[in-house]
Amino acid sequence: MMEFPENQSARPAVDIRSLSVDYGDLVAVSDLTLSIPQGEVCGFLGPHGAGKTSIFKVIGGLMKPRQGEVLIDGGDILGDAERIVRVTAYLPDLVPMPSNLKVGEYLETRASGLVTEKSSEPLERVPACLENTGLAQLRETCCNTLSRGQWQRVLIAENLLRDPRILMLDELASGLDAHAREEMSLVLNRIAQSGITVLVSSSVLEEIADMCTSLCVMKHGKLLTFGTLAEVREALESNKRTITVTLLSRLEEAAVWLGARAVVSDLTIKGNQLIFSFTGSEDAQADLLEGMVDLGMRIRTYEEKASRNATSRRITEIDRIQ
Repeated sequence: MMEFPENQSARPAVDIRSLSVDYGDLVAVSDLTLSIPQGEVCGFLGPHGAGKTSIFKVIGGLMKPRQGEVLIDGGDILGDAERIVRVTAYLPDLVPMPSNLKVGEYLETRASGLVTEKSSEPLERVPACLENTGLAQLRETCCNTLSRGQWQRVLIAENLLRDPRILMLDELASGLDAHAREEMSLVLNRIAQSGITVLVSSSVLEEIADMCTSLCVMKHGKLLTFGTLAEVREALESNKRTITVTLLSRLEEAAVWLGARAVVSDLTIKGNQLIFSFTGSEDAQADLLEGMVDLGMRIRTYEEKASRNATSRRITEIDRIQ
């Protein structure tokens, strides 16, 4: 995990107050209050549907909340489209890459669209953005030959052209191998040291743990805990237990599915059993079992043992699940 940079301001870079976001009857974010210091790389962690993307879209001015405030450097940005564009940048997941442009050409093209009569700064910032994202040596490389991790860094460089105060990266580490995540961690650290506050989302803790200086754990639109990786682990540790699942079939598939859950860690396979540590609420545990059943996994037994004692109890036994 990255070291905390020295705070350059006592005022939070991002100050979210009583934020709620709805999609009709669906509550995406519920009464969220959260302050993030300047120069942090803050990871928003939670399963799909936890509210992470909705928070980013509100901060980026792409949707309106039902209630609440979002302050950037002390100023409320909601309803001020010009200020939002000036101080925030949002990178969604799965942005397609151009087929026939080199990295430098792509950034220069994007920067040219930002140039106005009053300022040519975006175009002048291209070399620095390439350097800060570790792409200077790839300037003459065609975009369509880049790896996913390299293309993600090109998109980050593009978003830095406007010199934002807040950089939001949705599912940034999805699909990246360990080496690409390490490179990304260095890039984000460099960006944060420049004073930009970075917000990263993921549903898998291992994807972003080493990139972030702090973590915000979400579920069903609510904040579960916020702090450093050590503080978050400690807060969740009280609910940690060991679960053993005995399967009749599809063991490898189940292992892959479970391994991608943010609440699952230390997964091992022993015979026809999957043994793993689970950290979360009883509702989260019920959701885990329900998800396995919905995917058609044939579960024979599902047992839980609390981490703090040796008492084991049988949760359920299912002889046959189609």
